[in-house]
Amino acid sequence: MHLFPMRRPYPALLPSILSVLVALVACSATIGPARARLDAPTTTSPPVSRLDAVPRFQGGVYRIGPFLQERLTHTNWHPGCPVGVDDLRHVEVSYWDFQGHVRSGPLIVHDSVADDVLWVFHRLFDARFPIHRVKMPPRYRPARANDWFSIRNRTAAFNCRPATGNPGSLSQHSYGWAIDVNPLQNPYVSSGGAVLRRAAKPYTDRSHHRPGMIHPGDVVVRSFARIGWEWGGDWVTIKDYMHFSLTGR
Repeated sequence: MHLFPMRRPYPALLPSILSVLVALVACSATIGPARARLDAPTTTSPPVSRLDAVPRFQGGVYRIGPFLQERLTHTNWHPGCPVGVDDLRHVEVSYWDFQGHVRSGPLIVHDSVADDVLWVFHRLFDARFPIHRVKMPPRYRPARANDWFSIRNRTAAFNCRPATGNPGSLSQHSYGWAIDVNPLQNPYVSSGGAVLRRAAKPYTDRSHHRPGMIHPGDVVVRSFARIGWEWGGDWVTIKDYMHFSLTGR
């Protein structure tokens, strides 16, 4: 039993109350997400615009740190090499792989050419020239130097080892003055037309234009020429289509 009669809201006020409630709900739905975006923790890089969403080249030149030095001394460098580890630099580069993805990898080169090499691979990235993989080469083993069944396809630079086809002299890779690009697509071809690996045989016909192949006057040859490097594809007696070097050897 109520001591006082229940009062009902005035009928005239009901529409006003409902309209206020609807407005509050609508306002909260509008403000909420925007406030959430403003209050979200900031990241180390600003939000990207549509133009910034296009992948950009990332790279740099670095001294050889302790971890990388240990890797080098167990694979590509040893006492007696013509350059010391202190003379080498780690050039990290972005590149487009054969599937159209952006990757990054290390090139170990001589300090005197590091900035030029970085510039070249920036050009190749902008041109979207495909590179299978940029990675340090494996340890040189004479018995496996020319493994017929190997399908390794690393774009690499420094490797203290004899020259291909001339074990009595050091390769220019031993000085950090040479880079091999996509070795399977750009094979070493002897004066008699033989290749070092079976997987490279389909690429001896240079009239084809398959991904990763290098041809006279293309962006790869032009870019290395701009820094004064020569291409093994221009050699006369043999062809080393993968090979670029500062000295032309």
